[in-house]
Amino acid sequence: MGINIFVAKLNFETSDGVVQEAFEAFGEVSSVKVIFDKMTRRSKGYGFVEMVNEEDGLRAIEELNGSELDGRTIVVKKSEPRENNRDNRRGGGGYGRNSY
Repeated sequence: MGINIFVAKLNFETSDGVVQEAFEAFGEVSSVKVIFDKMTRRSKGYGFVEMVNEEDGLRAIEELNGSELDGRTIVVKKSEPRENNRDNRRGGGGYGRNSY
């Protein structure tokens, strides 16, 4: 079973190929997608990597998180499905506070 990995704080010049090369050192990469702004066509500084083997992916996360890629210290962690992220959000906004 594969693993999806979130990569952040990328150099805005870093391409899919550079990211793929970094992760291939740990195992087979099935896809890489650096996210670009549709209007400016500039990198947003983050992306996603899918690796074929979960164990290889976990090792890549451990080794690459906090490492340097293209002159930037990157953040690498397991990507969670969006549905889970929505469930964890809690409203705030200050309602119900004694503000009189």
